[in-house]
Amino acid sequence: MASSESKATYNNIKQYVFEKYGFKVSNLYIAQVKEKCGIKERENYNKSKNGDSKQPVCPIEKEEAIKDAFRYFRII
Repeated sequence: MASSESKATYNNIKQYVFEKYGFKVSNLYIAQVKEKCGIKERENYNKSKNGDSKQPVCPIEKEEAIKDAFRYFRII
């Protein structure tokens, strides 16, 4: 992990997106975008035991805002 990645917490990303775009984004959306970008996440030990659980999907405008935050914090 690069030093810039360790400084960019989920709260930093949420704050950046809210201040620049006015969107509130969830940790789930940030994690989904990280996965799409190929950024390794730690194993989630709170996974659903039910394989067909449904999760909301990050809207494209929020995905682009999160990617902008990743670029700002030099994650991608």
